[in-house]
Amino acid sequence: MGLKLVMNLLSILMILSSASAKRELLSDGEFDVTSAKYGGKAGSDISQALTNAWKDACASTSPSKIIIPKGTYPLKEAEFSGPCKAPIEMQLQGTLQAPEDSTQLTKPDTWIGFLYINDFTLSGGGVFDGQGAKAWKANDCQKNPKCSSTINVRFHQVKKSLVKDITSLNSKNFHFNIIGAEQLTFDHVTVTAPGDSLNTDGIHIGRSNGVNITNCVIGTGDDCISIGDGTKQLTIEKVTCGPGHGISVGSLGKYDNEEPVAGIFVKNCTLSKTQNGVRVKTWPNGPSAITASDIHFEDIIMDDVQNPIVVDQEYCPYDQCDKSVSSKIKISNVSFKNIRGTSATALGVKVACSKSNPCDQVVMSDIDLKLSGAGELTSQCTNTKPTITNVAKPLACATDQPVDPAKGGAPK
Repeated sequence: MGLKLVMNLLSILMILSSASAKRELLSDGEFDVTSAKYGGKAGSDISQALTNAWKDACASTSPSKIIIPKGTYPLKEAEFSGPCKAPIEMQLQGTLQAPEDSTQLTKPDTWIGFLYINDFTLSGGGVFDGQGAKAWKANDCQKNPKCSSTINVRFHQVKKSLVKDITSLNSKNFHFNIIGAEQLTFDHVTVTAPGDSLNTDGIHIGRSNGVNITNCVIGTGDDCISIGDGTKQLTIEKVTCGPGHGISVGSLGKYDNEEPVAGIFVKNCTLSKTQNGVRVKTWPNGPSAITASDIHFEDIIMDDVQNPIVVDQEYCPYDQCDKSVSSKIKISNVSFKNIRGTSATALGVKVACSKSNPCDQVVMSDIDLKLSGAGELTSQCTNTKPTITNVAKPLACATDQPVDPAKGGAPK
């Protein structure tokens, strides 16, 4: 009898042990920030809960997933660093909400950062809410060339990774900032901010190789996508942009030690009521003498866009530079092909290259733009001799002299 009792107790212990092992296995794979272990709750700051969940998931030797369920979670700030021991995913189903005041942050230039991670996935259909309205009102960039504010989400040295089905809302500054990335894809990402929210670039890429941006919808107060120095082999496809300042290579040449830009492919995109369309912009009188080459814009629809096609080597917002010295950036092998739709300004094409470094191998073909208002379209090409095919005469470098901004419109 006693032996039978002991055997029964052992069987029960084995069953409990097996159940515990199964729970532990589940715990090793999924890390829910609202679980009892981490204690995160909607409506309460989850900075510590999310940090702890990341630490455990990143240490896992098997693929792991951090889950942030539906709900709104205040988050003071967060930095998620690798390298991790196995592929890792953060599934944001709810909304992470930033402090309105950037002075609460340890690093005022970054709210959330992902650093030194390989094989990372950010998904879930959730929202990064930057609560930027207060910061936009305080923006002094028109007077202060060293102005700065808080980036919503920063990716630094993130490789072989995917960002999918995520929204950035009302960032104080850039929504997404990508530096030093390799093989990083943004797919079905949404960026939303008012058209008058200053310096809120949607996605900024710099010093990265093999970034792909596809099927994204971006509406913001600055460039929908801005491409900084050192960017190589970037593909932007099926992006809808507006409101915003368009899709831009640059600005380039403002800082010391910038790196060349090469292999930029923008295709099958739609721009709607933006302040610019597709453009390349470089600063005059800058310290960097780099190249920007192999840049291609193709199959682009313009819907009532100001300044649809722009190369501007005298880019100088707020007159914070000396235009008397030409840009040192050498632009070559740039094409604008199959661009159609409507222009909101009479100046439909502006290719204004550097006097000391004229643009080479500029190609314009199959450009069909109509002026959405009264007047006639025109175009300007300076310091370049582009190859032009199937472009109506008013858009085919109608003048080699600067167009009066009051009559033709000036890129902003």
